[in-house]
Amino acid sequence: MRYRPLARAATGALAPLLPIAYLSPMLPAPPPRTPLTDGLGRRISYLRISVTDRCDLRCRYCMAERMQFLPKNQVLTLEEIALLADLFIARGITRIRLTGGEPLVRRDIGDLVRRIGRHLGNGLDELTLTTNGTRLVDHAATLVDAGVRRINVSLDSRDPARFAHVTRGGDIATVLHGIRTARDAGLAIKINMVALKGVNEDEILPMLRWCDAEGLDLTLIETMPLGDTGEDRTDHYLPLTQVAAAIDAAHPLTPVSDRTGGPARYHRVDGLRARLGLITPLTQNFCADCNRIRMTCEGKIFMCLGHEDHVDFKAALRDGGLDAVEPLIDRALRLKPARHDFRIGAGETAPATRRHMSVTGG
Repeated sequence: MRYRPLARAATGALAPLLPIAYLSPMLPAPPPRTPLTDGLGRRISYLRISVTDRCDLRCRYCMAERMQFLPKNQVLTLEEIALLADLFIARGITRIRLTGGEPLVRRDIGDLVRRIGRHLGNGLDELTLTTNGTRLVDHAATLVDAGVRRINVSLDSRDPARFAHVTRGGDIATVLHGIRTARDAGLAIKINMVALKGVNEDEILPMLRWCDAEGLDLTLIETMPLGDTGEDRTDHYLPLTQVAAAIDAAHPLTPVSDRTGGPARYHRVDGLRARLGLITPLTQNFCADCNRIRMTCEGKIFMCLGHEDHVDFKAALRDGGLDAVEPLIDRALRLKPARHDFRIGAGETAPATRRHMSVTGG
């Protein structure tokens, strides 16, 4: 697939491109897919794109209270993100998830969703999004119109005071309103809940039952040691083996083969319709069949959430266009490690990476 070259101003910076709605009005049929395969033979089909490192919440396990965000000139434009998405789809990526930070705080995010959504059924099998829910009221209809059919909403507590504590000031009523709006607009919703010892462990079973009543699924996640958040993760680490055993005592769990592209392993819950997913980076490593790579809003490709190694696409894109970027995809795949090396416990005081979860979007 050929792309028009990126225009550059005399300063070397990108000249303004046409609005996304006017780029490539007719998408050519993609060429036969050449599977993206890493050095260990794993098929890479899933790209997570962080469209911004900014967020309107400050969740304690994710970010520091006072964050230093990237200046705008270091962040990819929406046009650049769209062009890179085009390239990855042409190379065989079949699923894309938009993340952040909080993706819905990015100005004109609807244009990007519509642009990528035009590939659905034409090389792209699914376009999804992870959000904290604070802006779903304004964006749910746009997501549906662009072809998004399901989203993940991060929600660690439904108690107003506890939610405000975990998020450092968030309003649970706004999030719950957003979830209802998105559900009523036709989006399938999965709640992502980070299990936190001494914080929300008593809410896990009630959350599962609430999800069942609301027609939602629930995925539980072990906290991961990414970035310095000013919090001691060891104190709040809750192994999901313990959590699953407690749930199983009330509602027997049966593993099922359902997959949604990510690392969650799903279970049928006796007596409930809601599916329960478990993401267990610490107690049960899932790296052997990893199918994912991540692109930050700076255009850095991280092959693993738990490693610092990356390949910088932004400089190549701005200096040489997409022809300069494509060889870097293969280089990135060769660098993908066998597994992450997350550790939490006595003597493990340093995070696995310097960057916060909000940089690569989970």
